[in-house]
Amino acid sequence: MKYFLVAGEASGDLHASNLMKSLKKIDREADFRFFGGDLMQSVGGKLLKHYKDMAYMGLIPVLLHLKTIFINLDLCKREIEAYSPDRVILVDYPGFNLKIAKFVKEKLQIPVCYYISPKIWAWKENRIHNIRKYVDRMLCILPFEPDFYRNHNYEVEYVGNPTVDAIAGSAFSTETFDEFTGRNRLADKPVIALLAGSRKQEIKDNLPFMLEAAAAYGNYQAVIAGAPGIDPGFYRPFMAKYPAGIVFDSTYRLLQQSTAALVTSGTATLETALFRVPQAVCYKMPLKHLAGFIWRHFFKVRYISLVNLIAGKTVVKELFNEHFSTKNIREELNNLLNNEQYISKLQSGYWEIINLLGKPGASDRAAGMVFFAGVNDKKERAINPTENKTTCAKRKPASHQSGA
Repeated sequence: MKYFLVAGEASGDLHASNLMKSLKKIDREADFRFFGGDLMQSVGGKLLKHYKDMAYMGLIPVLLHLKTIFINLDLCKREIEAYSPDRVILVDYPGFNLKIAKFVKEKLQIPVCYYISPKIWAWKENRIHNIRKYVDRMLCILPFEPDFYRNHNYEVEYVGNPTVDAIAGSAFSTETFDEFTGRNRLADKPVIALLAGSRKQEIKDNLPFMLEAAAAYGNYQAVIAGAPGIDPGFYRPFMAKYPAGIVFDSTYRLLQQSTAALVTSGTATLETALFRVPQAVCYKMPLKHLAGFIWRHFFKVRYISLVNLIAGKTVVKELFNEHFSTKNIREELNNLLNNEQYISKLQSGYWEIINLLGKPGASDRAAGMVFFAGVNDKKERAINPTENKTTCAKRKPASHQSGA
């Protein structure tokens, strides 16, 4: 069959590439065209637009690049229509992908599968109406999402979390600390990992504070996880005052060898938890007072990190908005490095999350559901009776109380 995929950022490129690999296992004739990235291209098929030319996040960047966004939308629609795929697979990136879903269903009547749900449980809940209309199958990767959608009379599937797959399949799981530091020309000191985000603005906002806080612990070395697509030279000015190591394309290897980590919000918080590295979530928000107002009145969750959202409670400290400061980061880092009771409690929370997420196999389960999209459920279960379902822990994201 022919598959058209749309992934608009680095994490989508990763998860879409693994889904493509799984589709090739069950469909030897699988042919791909996509908006995505290098990882998807390495699997095969034709890359039509790189996510680097699409990843505009936040109100101001979106407004500044509206013309480019509309050009990309138009190109994507034309390419889908010309390719006439059997399936359209949309990966997160809702501002763009829900418009594509509407076009595909209204104009082309091609089955639309959505892999990795938009975070409508956090905000923009009204997007559920378009999802109901234009998405044939929603494949979720967080264990509380099916209950959220069920409350909106929309059935979805929890396939497991692909981050579990990615870590379980890590090619460097046996690498030693000495091998890692030697290969990357790092010092022979324990490592504090700094995961400051994947976008330039995030890095500008967060990395200087992380570096300053980590510098207080001279018996450790700070090592930055360089983001995909960011030129190494971009990091040099930040490292001039507080020297640090940096590695690229090695985040999992870095986490595997780290004693503690400072992490911005996002998938990286979950990755750090799955490696069982004690972490603090550090996220500076511009226009602090306005951001606080928006957070209190428009967001419907109490946490910003996937770790705490999945657990439904505070497992890791979240230092954002008014709590974000070098002093607070430094104090929390001290707990992560030296407070054994604190670390033990954090690790217990990690194990709860690991059990909730379930076993590897998310990409394979998702591929089966994509391949059989449009086949009636009875026939699908007969063909693939055990691979399409994963037990879902019935846990909802902690709701946010306005004014709290």
